[in-house]
Amino acid sequence: MRVLPAGLAARLASDATTLALAWRVTRRDGTVLGFTEHDRDLVFDGTTFLAASGFRASESEAAAGLSVDANAVAGGFSSLAISEADVTAGRYDGAGVETFLVDWAAPEHHLLLRREEIGEVTLSGGAYRAELRRLTHRLDAVKGRIYGRRCDAVLGDGRCRVDLNAMGRRVTGTILAVADGRRLNVSGLSGAAAGAFSLGVLTPAGGALSGVALDIADHARDGGTDVLTLWLPPPVPLVAGTAFAATVGCDKRFQTCRERFANALNFRGFPHMPGGDFAFGYADRDSVHDGSPLYDD
Repeated sequence: MRVLPAGLAARLASDATTLALAWRVTRRDGTVLGFTEHDRDLVFDGTTFLAASGFRASESEAAAGLSVDANAVAGGFSSLAISEADVTAGRYDGAGVETFLVDWAAPEHHLLLRREEIGEVTLSGGAYRAELRRLTHRLDAVKGRIYGRRCDAVLGDGRCRVDLNAMGRRVTGTILAVADGRRLNVSGLSGAAAGAFSLGVLTPAGGALSGVALDIADHARDGGTDVLTLWLPPPVPLVAGTAFAATVGCDKRFQTCRERFANALNFRGFPHMPGGDFAFGYADRDSVHDGSPLYDD
């Protein structure tokens, strides 16, 4: 049962109330922003909640249990708070949102109503609409290991343990030219073999996409110029002259892990798992179904 603070309870019991909603948004990059539907800024709980920020709530319903119902917030873009470039770049995807009920006449009287996460964000006509998902939506996520031949770790994470700061695995460069949104002519990769950055990550160091990780599909060399092709066109077009950092890629095969990264002990897949054809085969002494080891190294 929710217990109301004494000061806020007294306000609710009075003949006239001075209440407003406020939202605190914590992006995955650590940026914290506060918004309120009130007509002036409010300060409480260590955060300044901006008025006239274009942030407002739609009609919402609260449900009991573990249902994954969703609310929404919508509004126009404000150059001082929410920019279209940041939304388009995905900086608000997965951000945490805390909704407060606050007495705007005495902001120290406030109540945290719920915690949610931003889900799907849509843009139309200079305005946005962001879905707010209850945290119970995480219960639908797949947990645990994937039983497959290829590694299910992310290159360089705590399970993989490959040191991406080792020589040649992380480089900096500059975008020289952009073709069809995905194909980038770049400098700074001349010391690497062609293909070294295929399946890697490119992170712009400036512009609207600064700090946003973009997946690399292919790394080729064309007449002495390195060409990186992204999997998808970036949400905001990249431009020539933008600096970036890039890390090498991995195709998740055991052979690559062992020979390229010398990391076989940390391989997070099952490379010697028999396939379906082997499982449905029968034992005989003229094939590999003779009881001998499948792999011996």
